[in-house]
Amino acid sequence: MMPVTRTAVCTVFFLAMMGAAFAQHVKTDFDHQANFSQYKTYSWQESKPANSLWDARSKNAVDAQLAAKGWTQVDNGGDVAIVAIKTTQTQRTLQTFYDGMGGGWRWRGMGGFGQSTTTEQDYKEGTLVVDLYDAKTKQLIWRGSAQDTLSDKATKNEKNLDKGVAKMFKAFPPGSAKS
Repeated sequence: MMPVTRTAVCTVFFLAMMGAAFAQHVKTDFDHQANFSQYKTYSWQESKPANSLWDARSKNAVDAQLAAKGWTQVDNGGDVAIVAIKTTQTQRTLQTFYDGMGGGWRWRGMGGFGQSTTTEQDYKEGTLVVDLYDAKTKQLIWRGSAQDTLSDKATKNEKNLDKGVAKMFKAFPPGSAKS
């Protein structure tokens, strides 16, 4: 059996931390006074920004979740109006690794000299916000957002989009027996 070195342990720890740092974040909130049982149809409003490949993908993901909840899409005049907003931004992270030969605090006080290496990593982060408005009152009744690190692979991004939207709508509609 191969001995486990500090470097190997640090590498595994780093990879675990990177996975946690780049995990998908999904949040939802809703108007607690809204009666979601009265809503059965919805209409899409213009997505922001419009005319991207992701418009159709985002709409399809949301449509699939709402159809599974028994809601029906209509061209206009739905009980609920939906607006989707998509953004991307570049983030930067710094990671510092110590060689384990000194530096930093030890169990019994200050250690000796060691080396550290700091690396910089840029990554793209994408966010999808889905807002549902009561079409009659024009009041926001529900908001869901999913944020994740974007991959260079479109198929992986598509899978993550579907997964994020599914998480968003998991307990939808709020207060229903189905959720």
